[in-house]
Amino acid sequence: MAQHISSPSALDQLLASTTYVVVDFYADWCPPCRAIAPIFNSLATQHSLEGKLQFAEVNVDEVRQLVMTYGITAMPTFLFFKDGTPVEINSHTVIQGADRQALVAAVEQMSKLAQSSDN
Repeated sequence: MAQHISSPSALDQLLASTTYVVVDFYADWCPPCRAIAPIFNSLATQHSLEGKLQFAEVNVDEVRQLVMTYGITAMPTFLFFKDGTPVEINSHTVIQGADRQALVAAVEQMSKLAQSSDN
């Protein structure tokens, strides 16, 4: 299951303790966010690896500071991090919208990288 992020420091802690992180910026009122949420949670359940690959959810209405920090302008938006820094995965540094195919492909690539990392 994805970790709910309720503050910038909570995201900072996750990014500092995990090599790869996928972050879903969503809103409760957003229909595409609700449509992709079960897929994101399923991917989190299947691919999470302690210390290597974790998944996080940020409600844009609760943690506005992170929205501004990462320039989130649409929901859902998925960001990918390696060692605390946004990174390109499968030609995407960001996925905007409920693009299931792109999200699954990016998570599968991150999972392979996490499994092969020495951390």
